[in-house]
Amino acid sequence: MALRVPFAQACRRATLNGPSVSSASILPAYASRWRRRNATVAPSVTQASASSKGPTAVVFMNMGGPSTTDEVGSFLSMLFADADLIPLGRLQNYIGPLIARRRTPKIQKQYAEIGGGSPIRKWSEYQASEMCKILDKTSPGTAPHKPYVAFRYANPLTEDMYKQLLTDGFGGGNGGRAIAFTQYPQYSCSTTGSSLNELWKWRNRLEGKRATGEVDPEGAIKWSVIDRWPVHSGLVEAFAQNIEKTLATYPEERRDKVVLLFSAHSLPMSVVNRGDTYPAEVAATVYAVMQRLGMKNQYRLVWQSQVGPQPWLGAQTSDTVKNLMKKNITDLVLIPIAFTSDHIETLFELDKEVIGEDAEGHEGVKRIESLNGNPVFIEALADIAKSHLESGVPCSPQMLLRCPGCVSERCLGQKAFFAGQEQRL
Repeated sequence: MALRVPFAQACRRATLNGPSVSSASILPAYASRWRRRNATVAPSVTQASASSKGPTAVVFMNMGGPSTTDEVGSFLSMLFADADLIPLGRLQNYIGPLIARRRTPKIQKQYAEIGGGSPIRKWSEYQASEMCKILDKTSPGTAPHKPYVAFRYANPLTEDMYKQLLTDGFGGGNGGRAIAFTQYPQYSCSTTGSSLNELWKWRNRLEGKRATGEVDPEGAIKWSVIDRWPVHSGLVEAFAQNIEKTLATYPEERRDKVVLLFSAHSLPMSVVNRGDTYPAEVAATVYAVMQRLGMKNQYRLVWQSQVGPQPWLGAQTSDTVKNLMKKNITDLVLIPIAFTSDHIETLFELDKEVIGEDAEGHEGVKRIESLNGNPVFIEALADIAKSHLESGVPCSPQMLLRCPGCVSERCLGQKAFFAGQEQRL
């Protein structure tokens, strides 16, 4: 317990100062303390012993992934129907399902090759559960903390998560608070924004005017949002340690010459040009990690998972690997910098397509371990949530500024709702 107090303070200072602050002066001492921390976690606080400000629901929001190959079709249908993620214009409702049907057999084969489904639900539920155990100890005033997962395109869907909240005694006249905690460290309207739009939609249907006749009924859930955390010290440390572990597998004389390729999910240029903050926030994460590593290695930020013929943010990860190898640069480490657990983009796209096919399995091309159950990462999640609970604010000021080119009324309404929660926290 004593170790976490100065750590949390240091994390907050580093986060406020942004990626320009050198992590070297802060992180090493706390990293060693993390490693020495007793792994035994105290039992979670029970509902019967709720504090004056508890219980608190913590909802991990993510894109999700099909748990079985049979779920691939519905997953793709919802994904391509989402104009926030993949804008297809006026014919979205027609083109989206058509693309989904055509791609389903191919994507089913890909999921079959990585074990028959995505592990993202397993890791999300584990991360949320372990984080809440830590929060029960470090933030007893808001305990007990109950973990939930809400996926945008796969089970458990946001609708079902919200119904479970009501079943568990949150809202529906009972009050209670809930945190929508994005598991996209870097904000984008296509990811976090889309998930918050969906959450706001189901809040209105199940607790808002469409359900009760009131805009803000008495006893509804009090919501707040953790909408971005691209340079949190714990996130940076977790990535840095995994990179160091992979670099250590190269012979010492080659180690400092390894090129680091930070790979993130790409965006359509129409979204980028609208003013989306995602590219800048991903770059901030990359730079903070490189500062922590001492800037010893050459690096590039590259982009993966382009879909369709329209222009997307580049350079593409696969093209970059092929081009570097043509130049006889064959010691490359791939770092999935915008992902917090394994899923098809890491297990198939990076491991099988980029490393297995583009790099032809060259022994010098490797990928770092994903964050998954990393204890440093889970400690970071708990510290982020604790700081948020202590702040008393509903969301970051940055979330309330719309993209300069945004014309979405839904986006405007969603932001107004979460901003209006401030008086109720």
